[in-house]
Amino acid sequence: MERSILKFGGTSVSSLGKIKEIANYLKKRVEQGEQLVVVVSAMGKTTDQLLQQVSSITSTPNEQDLAVLLTTGEQQTISYLSIVLNDMAVKSKPLTGYQAGIETVGHHLKSKISRINNTLFEQLFETYNVLIVAGFQGFNTNNEITTLGRGGSDTTAIALAAAHECPCEIYTDVAGVYSTDPRIYPQAKRLDSVSYEEMMEMSALGAGVLVTRSVEIAKNYNIPIYLGKTLSDAKGTWIMSQTEMLEKKAVTGVALDKDMIHVTLNYPHYDTSLMDAAFINLEQEEINVDMISQIVNNEGLQLSFTMKDTEERQLHTIFFRLKQDYPSLYYKIENHFVKVSVIGSGMRDMTGVASKVFRTLIEADIPFYQVTTSEISISYVVDARNSEKAAHLLCERFEL
Repeated sequence: MERSILKFGGTSVSSLGKIKEIANYLKKRVEQGEQLVVVVSAMGKTTDQLLQQVSSITSTPNEQDLAVLLTTGEQQTISYLSIVLNDMAVKSKPLTGYQAGIETVGHHLKSKISRINNTLFEQLFETYNVLIVAGFQGFNTNNEITTLGRGGSDTTAIALAAAHECPCEIYTDVAGVYSTDPRIYPQAKRLDSVSYEEMMEMSALGAGVLVTRSVEIAKNYNIPIYLGKTLSDAKGTWIMSQTEMLEKKAVTGVALDKDMIHVTLNYPHYDTSLMDAAFINLEQEEINVDMISQIVNNEGLQLSFTMKDTEERQLHTIFFRLKQDYPSLYYKIENHFVKVSVIGSGMRDMTGVASKVFRTLIEADIPFYQVTTSEISISYVVDARNSEKAAHLLCERFEL
């Protein structure tokens, strides 16, 4: 019997009406002879609402308590969907991350999947046609509930696809991957296919379609991902190995990362122990930093880097600790910058991309403050007020 892994995002299950429509779709696939593992997110803005309620109680919630609370959103969705399916005479069973055997390691709110007990699914499929798994969650070695962080439901779905050795279908409110955000550049083209490497770069640089770690799992286990619009006949995008793609463009897409902050540290003299302490603290808090630059001169040390704005609370805690040992440390956190990036696997073999980007920004009088490159991307930090203008111009320059 063919087995398929499907995932439906929060907007796709944001109402009971939409959940019923998805149930009808799943019933048709079961009648065609499929066994389905369906991963779902919390309904609509449920997770945001839970976080807002917590913020009215405290600004420093215990992470273990918060993980228990946040996972209730997905559990609500799996229950509703399974109730509807069973009412339609489709044998269905809802599973929390714990019940699905999704073992994790790491912080309670930013855990990583270490193992999935696949034997359980084989046993359940002897009785059920649809297994509905709560995305975003798992459990650790202490049997405590954990969450997988931002985009965790995608990670759950692709990890399950790897465990079952089959492709993963992810359904959301957009019809695939576009060359850039259509809300910013309406002429953006939908991509028929994109490589794992390009998708990882686009995700890391702010595209917001899939989180990087989920694509990395797909790449490691060679799991094709289909990204499409929920209950739509519109063609979506395949994310797959570079070797399966026939054509490589110099630039595939332009990404904007608006959810970033720019951090600057100043210290009166060059002190490697300060930098060592800073990066040890960042590592312990599992904070990823990006676009690092360092200046050492007569005025001392200046260290700058960018990072996600979701980690700002932990950052203030780190700097408070550092100032106990380094009272002369000065730091500044700014949120009026945006990272604009061009991405394309063809950059490996084609010249002139960096030159085109530089000229485009300079001719438009758009200043940039930091630049970083990889084999398949070039990123610039620009003022937020110039970010969408930069994206428009770069899309036009590279005919995206």
